[in-house]
Amino acid sequence: MSFVPSPTSVRLSDYLAADAVIDHGHPSIRDRAGALRPLTDSPAGYAEAAFRFVRDEVDHVVDAADPRVTWRASDVLRERVGICYAKAHLLAALLRAQGIPAGFCYQELSALHGLNAVYLHGKWSRLDARGIRTGAGGEFSLDVERLAWPVDPARGERDHPEIHPAPAPAVVDFLMTVAPGAGWYETGLPATLEPQV
Repeated sequence: MSFVPSPTSVRLSDYLAADAVIDHGHPSIRDRAGALRPLTDSPAGYAEAAFRFVRDEVDHVVDAADPRVTWRASDVLRERVGICYAKAHLLAALLRAQGIPAGFCYQELSALHGLNAVYLHGKWSRLDARGIRTGAGGEFSLDVERLAWPVDPARGERDHPEIHPAPAPAVVDFLMTVAPGAGWYETGLPATLEPQV
């Protein structure tokens, strides 16, 4: 049986909303979306261009050993660095800026891993723009999942099937409170979607 992601809201408009994290009305997000738009003449083509931009042009903090912490989509774009959650925030903002519904999904691996889901061609597809350095996968596909990391249930790993309209509070709280510095991502990353205590 294949994995089927499931939206937590029936309203597609919830997956187009802007907030303090997914600030797709910010001029820099609008400008980048506008720069990516002419690369294609279809929503799916735009989604792929946005995916490739976030995957390839925004460094993952672990790959880059970068001490900065970003969480707001416009800050991720400005700094061009972020952990998986932050990169997912930027991809959602770029997609929503062009009217493409996008949500947030999570996997429990050695720590909680964040990725996106996009609604195109009448269905949801998960996308993982984490970055392909250090052995991670992650390719654009609306038909066959090609995520950064496969889940291994034998190791206690699992996929969360839910597609959330907003980033998980545990993720946002962590990113907003963790102190930047060398190796900040090596300890204390959320392990589950449950709020940290």
